[in-house]
Amino acid sequence: MLRRCVTMMKTLSKEMATAYNPDEVESGWYTWWENSGFFRPASDLGRAHNGKKFVIVSPPPNVTGYLHLGHALTGAVQDTLIRYHRMKGDNALYVPGTDHAGIATQVVVEKRLMKEEGKSRQDLGREEFLKRVWHFKENHAGVITKQFREIGLSMDWTREHFTMDDHCAGAVVEAFVRMHEDGLIHRSTRLVNWCCALQSAISDLEVEFSDVEKNAKIAIPGYGRKVDMGQLTHVAYKLADSDDEIVIATTRPETLLGDTAVAVHPEDPRYAKFHGKFLKCPFRDDQIPIVLDATLVDMSFGTGAVKITPAHDPNDFESGQRHGLAQITMMDLHGNICMDGPFKGMHRFDCRKEITKKLEEMGLLRGIEPYEYRVGRCSRTGDIVEPLLMPQWFVDCSEMARQSVEAVRNKDLCLYPSSHEAVWFHWLENIKPWCVSRQLWWGHRIPAYKVVGPLPDSHPDPWVVARNLDEARAKAKAKFELTEEQAQSATFDQDPDVLDTWFSSAMWPYSTLGWPNDSEDMKNFFPTSLMETGHDIIFFWVARMVMTSLHFTKQLPFKEVFFHAMVRDKNGEKMSKSKGNVIDPLFVKYGATLEQLHETVRVGNLSEREVEKALKQQKEAFPEGIPQCGSDALRFGLLSYTQSGRSVNLDVARIVGYRQFCNKLWNVVRYVLFHALGEQYQPSQQRFDAAQDAAALPLECRWIFSRLDAAIIEVERGLTESQYDFALTTSAIYRFWLYELCDVFLELTKPVIQQGGAKKQLVQDVLLCVVERALRLLHPMMPFVTEELWHRLPHYSTFETESIMVAPFPQPSGWADARVDEAMETVKEVVHNVRSTKASYSLTNKHRPDIWVVAQTSELRELLQQQAFMVATLGVVGEVTVLAPEAEGQVPKGCGLSIVSKEIGVHMMLVGFIDVDKEVAKLEKQVTGLTKQVEGMKKKMSIPNYETKVPEEIRKANTEKLQGLEAQEVQVKEALEKMKSMK
Repeated sequence: MLRRCVTMMKTLSKEMATAYNPDEVESGWYTWWENSGFFRPASDLGRAHNGKKFVIVSPPPNVTGYLHLGHALTGAVQDTLIRYHRMKGDNALYVPGTDHAGIATQVVVEKRLMKEEGKSRQDLGREEFLKRVWHFKENHAGVITKQFREIGLSMDWTREHFTMDDHCAGAVVEAFVRMHEDGLIHRSTRLVNWCCALQSAISDLEVEFSDVEKNAKIAIPGYGRKVDMGQLTHVAYKLADSDDEIVIATTRPETLLGDTAVAVHPEDPRYAKFHGKFLKCPFRDDQIPIVLDATLVDMSFGTGAVKITPAHDPNDFESGQRHGLAQITMMDLHGNICMDGPFKGMHRFDCRKEITKKLEEMGLLRGIEPYEYRVGRCSRTGDIVEPLLMPQWFVDCSEMARQSVEAVRNKDLCLYPSSHEAVWFHWLENIKPWCVSRQLWWGHRIPAYKVVGPLPDSHPDPWVVARNLDEARAKAKAKFELTEEQAQSATFDQDPDVLDTWFSSAMWPYSTLGWPNDSEDMKNFFPTSLMETGHDIIFFWVARMVMTSLHFTKQLPFKEVFFHAMVRDKNGEKMSKSKGNVIDPLFVKYGATLEQLHETVRVGNLSEREVEKALKQQKEAFPEGIPQCGSDALRFGLLSYTQSGRSVNLDVARIVGYRQFCNKLWNVVRYVLFHALGEQYQPSQQRFDAAQDAAALPLECRWIFSRLDAAIIEVERGLTESQYDFALTTSAIYRFWLYELCDVFLELTKPVIQQGGAKKQLVQDVLLCVVERALRLLHPMMPFVTEELWHRLPHYSTFETESIMVAPFPQPSGWADARVDEAMETVKEVVHNVRSTKASYSLTNKHRPDIWVVAQTSELRELLQQQAFMVATLGVVGEVTVLAPEAEGQVPKGCGLSIVSKEIGVHMMLVGFIDVDKEVAKLEKQVTGLTKQVEGMKKKMSIPNYETKVPEEIRKANTEKLQGLEAQEVQVKEALEKMKSMK
């Protein structure tokens, strides 16, 4: 019964376990797959393919990270598509890799260093600190890639990359230098988002804005007490030449130290007399102008006067540029006041308090009111971001952004769900220069060199950008017209900053395939096919990949982008450790006790109150912990939620249900092998052709082939045409296996196989064919259990592939037949009616009453006579007799009547099985209800001018409904009389 493959294949026991065990089933296969080269493109190993390619470059997770539900969902979606296209015969490639995660990794190592040794990175120095980071990376790297293996991701590990490996690092340097040579990268002093805790600039996208409630107190890292927020301070600026004043309002009174103007609207009559005048600085021996700025000022908001601090606010910076205002920096990189005076050296939030007190002493404070507003915080540290003027490296993205917008508008690049297009256009059409330098040590050091020596210290641009020091020397010689001796004697200080992590990952789709080299992989696999990721990094990463690829390769990096929704808990709430609703995917795979779940909360950084709340919520959500489900059930469950644009509200109970589905699959194959087929079975036919074999097959066989074709069509539509509707795909497969194959066809094969005869071999062949094809249909979603079960099926002489993962994906084979489906549906309706009738009388499978089916048409009678065994088998009844209406008198006394439709009624022998008095009461109640409905319809149809007032379609529908109700009334009344006659 077992397939024989290469010697490294997992050894299967001859006897199957009585129940599905995910540990046993999922062990052994992955190593065999990988060692056999099945994960590599067909072209690598000389395997046949159809000439098409399908390539996914996986989003690189943090190299020191751990698997979370977002990773699991991404992996399930991507691997399903890769396995599908591999089975379709495409030259499929799934490229893995990890990201150095500059900020995240450095923060972790710095915290460990301080906790374990009481030292900062500055204490160690750059070289020694980087050794520590590399050591940390080497000891923690690979955890998440091992976890990817555990959930079955069929990545080509021979092509694995790391964003800081030699090749990728070289690609990053090449990209930066080329962009600089193309005039897209420049160094300038502009406002950046500065995180004092991180001591680095961060991008706009790494700033998280949150609402500040009135009079709020907020904790920030490195500050001993909570910061007073949620207040609006009103301050008077006195005019330089009179006692008049202008009142401004600010949420950041400490920044008054850097004010260089106050703006009013040019059309505001309240301030017309102040045009061209100056104001006294309260804390500097200086005067600042009143400027007219219709862009910055909203006359209807506040006092209509706005303070301008160009060095500490992005809107003020732009206004300062318009009016040529001075840029005064009033705090340093640590957030301490750097201006001379009484506040120098003070923490910015200490200064906020002290400056407010001083304003009151000076008689310039005009009030403090509670105020709600939004504040930007660093997504990495939680510190309040300070806009600071700093020299940084910027990328001009305007032309790349324009091309990226055009690509989506022209449908050269398709975004799914399409709702993301509007956001894409809005962001790219309003793009600003991208600050790519970070004041970190872990990352790609910027390949820019400051020339020291022959140039004066005041030189406006002493920088050269080069791939290495030799090139820097050559470029310096040309740029500054140095002599050979000057060039050789010059010293070069490389910029200590590193590049934004998103800069290196922006090259990921092509650097991993060999760019900037003209590699075979670039020729064969670029551009890639699909980028699948979360919508939260649409700008961080996806847009930047598109922009840089268009610039460097002149091609889009992929044809489609599928944004999966965020994974939330079953109530739709965002997962958070403080809520106790975070679920580790491996807890679902292996199972976890309640105590293990509790431990994940206790070891975190939550307060005692938050811990107590989280533990309580965990106990409510998982009172018995999480049962072991396995990777297949986890993958299938995540996919079953994945519809375009909808959040994934994960309920673990549903995953448990899919573990039971795996058990169902296991038991189906076990039944097929050891009961339906048996040891002596040899398949006489491997494939069934609809054109040739239809006439020889009974209805149930033609129907199961028809339903399998329908499932295949629906699965393919979900994976291709329906914008990656994985819920549609999983639903089609689940329905076929459970409700069509198991509940119907499998049951119908049992009596045929038990009775033997000529039909037995045919039904066995059909059963094996259907199960084998259905396993291949399911494989991309559930790789482990399908591989194990597929290998246990009898060997097909025409099917010599080593693994199900490189077997052809099943295709519709022409069996879809609406007439067959309709005929089978009629039989199933009769069966459903019979089973419902039995249930209504509390009859079990031990009770097998005879039934008489009355059919109105000769076609129905012929169908039901031919399929009487189906009704008997699925309905679990005795003898089935089919009658014409005129022969209904042959139905013996003691039967109850139930209505299947207006054309079919079923009489069931009830004498000896039921309480007649109780059933009489039921039927009388039904008669009363039907009579009431008939009278209601007649009343509706007897209104004045009914024929002219009511549209013909509605009148026709009413007539048909009335006729149906009257027919049912007659039938139930007759049944009532028969039931009474049983007394």
